[in-house]
Amino acid sequence: MHDHRGVRAIQRMVEFAPSTGGLALWVGHQDIIDDDAPMVMTDGDRVLYGPAFERLGLPEQTGFVAHEVLHIALRHPQRALDLRRVLGDLDMQLFNICADAIVNSALGHLGWLRLPASSVFLDELLAQALNVKQDVETALLQWDVERLYRSIDDRGKGARAETGAKARASQAEGDGSPRQTGDPLQPSAQPSAQDGPRAARARELGAQIAYDLAPNLDAESAPELETEQAREWSERLLRGHAGDGDFSMLRALIADLPRTRTPWRQVLRTRLARGLSRKQAVSWSRPTRSYIANQGRAGPNRRLPFEPGSCANANAPRIAVIVDVSGSIDDDLLKQFATEIAAISRRQEAGLIVVIGDDRVRRVEVFEPGAFDLRDIDLDDIDFAGGGGTDFTPLLERADLYRPDIGVVLTDLEGPARFQPEWPVIWAVPDSHARAAPPFGQKLALARD
Repeated sequence: MHDHRGVRAIQRMVEFAPSTGGLALWVGHQDIIDDDAPMVMTDGDRVLYGPAFERLGLPEQTGFVAHEVLHIALRHPQRALDLRRVLGDLDMQLFNICADAIVNSALGHLGWLRLPASSVFLDELLAQALNVKQDVETALLQWDVERLYRSIDDRGKGARAETGAKARASQAEGDGSPRQTGDPLQPSAQPSAQDGPRAARARELGAQIAYDLAPNLDAESAPELETEQAREWSERLLRGHAGDGDFSMLRALIADLPRTRTPWRQVLRTRLARGLSRKQAVSWSRPTRSYIANQGRAGPNRRLPFEPGSCANANAPRIAVIVDVSGSIDDDLLKQFATEIAAISRRQEAGLIVVIGDDRVRRVEVFEPGAFDLRDIDLDDIDFAGGGGTDFTPLLERADLYRPDIGVVLTDLEGPARFQPEWPVIWAVPDSHARAAPPFGQKLALARD
């Protein structure tokens, strides 16, 4: 273990809770030289210690380090970035209060560490901000940080933090300190929009806490790596909690454990590749290998019946894509979906049948393998008969005429389907309709990037 200000606190954590306390050994630890630096904070990968940390007693130091280690293990800084990408705006103060409430409540049962007097706990936050009365154990099993933040954030729609390409404040050279004020994900004294009653009450409750989450935009990694890291931390938490039993730093297995979510593109590729794999066809022009090996005989005076062999199906596989244009499929999601379908069609050398409609078929386009282009689907010149619902029956029946190997329906799943084809069907739905039940086949939720 390298020498840093948190060494004694980590030793105490490992002494009292060897498995969950040992999570501190999986994270980086670094001292900050600047006298004005916060006492302790995290960027999602490291615990950063300011000079004031050394003036604390050992129980207080242990409380701070355990708090930051759980922030890292639960991936709170990275999840703040993910939630910001989804919402377009994130108030870091409110997110920090929500994350602190979960972490403090998970640690609040331990007598060998001491949390600051200003700490916010989950049951207090629920009661004050949302008027929800729950004990700590029940609340930890039901609330994750994203759900908690969405429930509390009732700020006005006027002022919004800018997203996308932003000016990023540079890090202080050589001391490892996080980005300075001015960054859109750094907590600031002024909220980015007018607080509603829930946000105001939460901010009042957390007015005295030290904001300790500083997500590092420069350290963003590929989604595949983020998924793998979330899986690893989730497994470490589960193993650590099981190993420590009643001595675990976690009060219970909480709902806020980091989740791994396979990107919908990967799921779609896998399912279509399985459905489009070339199947063996019966060939009456060639016998089976066993028939040839036995020379067509079962004995000196008995002939075997002819056994037809097999050969690779010469027909190119086909994908049927049905686009429901009466629901909540916006242009951006359609573009992402069509781009992925085009790539799969080229990769699998598959033909493509595109059926566009709502309560009836509006257009059918047939493409040879690898010939599909998003620009070939122009929905603007389709004459819709005005705002009706969706009936999947005629759309599926038309697609069935082309004998596809597999079909994908891009829809919000609001409408009947009185025809079930023999080929497998994947219902690709927007994330907002992920709870809708398909009439048959498999459902795939398309989460936004």
